[in-house]
Amino acid sequence: MNWLLRFLPEDKRQMVVLAQRILSSLDTAEERKAAIDYGQVMMADGKVSVGEWAKFGSILGILKGPH
Repeated sequence: MNWLLRFLPEDKRQMVVLAQRILSSLDTAEERKAAIDYGQVMMADGKVSVGEWAKFGSILGILKGPH
């Protein structure tokens, strides 16, 4: 798939690389699927609220509290 990235404009290519890195940081296939599914729902209307960002951050493990 990386060879296909050459055909994208630089900004889109960097966005794909960022998404790959974010998803690769998740531990299980279920976590990755949950993040992708929610990301699609979150972006469906073209707007993202603060609450949606917070939930997405939680799904990605960014907003976890101290252990």
